[in-house]
Amino acid sequence: MTRKGKPDGERAGGRAEGRVRKGSYAAPALDKAFQIIELLADHPEGLLVSEMAVALGRSLGELFRIVVVMEEARYLEKSPADDRYRVTYKFLDIAYRATPARRLTAAALPEMQALAMTAGQSCHLVVIEGGAGLVIAREENPGTRGFALRMGASIDLLNSCSGKVLLAFAPSGQVGRIIDRLELVQGRPIGRAGLSEALDRVRAQGHELRESPITRGVTDISYPVFGFGGEFMAALTIPFMETIDGSQSVTLAEARKLLAETTARISTQLGYRGNEG
Repeated sequence: MTRKGKPDGERAGGRAEGRVRKGSYAAPALDKAFQIIELLADHPEGLLVSEMAVALGRSLGELFRIVVVMEEARYLEKSPADDRYRVTYKFLDIAYRATPARRLTAAALPEMQALAMTAGQSCHLVVIEGGAGLVIAREENPGTRGFALRMGASIDLLNSCSGKVLLAFAPSGQVGRIIDRLELVQGRPIGRAGLSEALDRVRAQGHELRESPITRGVTDISYPVFGFGGEFMAALTIPFMETIDGSQSVTLAEARKLLAETTARISTQLGYRGNEG
């Protein structure tokens, strides 16, 4: 049986290293800094400057000066043990202060902790970030075994339970842009008619529930979280793990009910008033 910390039934994707940006204006140093950040995001153990240079196809000299500046600004830190550079929490602090994530997680985390304790299951909170979902909060179940995605994990919007909820309740214009972007990246058309039908079903029932396409014995359940004025904020998901001996704390139906009640309370704290007004 898989121990905690392993991915659940949702598919986690990686970021392309050394991606090249094209635009009207060139800022080579800034572009290299972004490439360094994205590269280190996929290497939490850290990298030497020489390893970054190889991975990004850059010279050691052109990266070294940028890394030093980023270190002085406290965006990167160097380990005194092995000279490997890692991303600092400064990025997280800025992201939380500059986006609705801070308010969202402040309301969600206590409820997620209570949900994990009551249901005996892990849960994670996902928002849309570019053309994917992003895990911004997680709570592991209190037992010795379970499934949980790591903070910052990337979620496939088209093939995951959370992704279906994110696409179903996000503004239609945003969804259209996401689909356009995914088709461009994948180099092939997405079956929009079938996707639209699936999203209509999710909206009609108010949630998504499906067997994990990856992990046997796991059923993903996801509900939307709303904010003031009916603004869609996030998807809260339980990767429900059913044990062979039936020793889980609650049934699947009970876990779904608990998740629905939890997202309703979080939404209320964020100013959501249902269909009033």
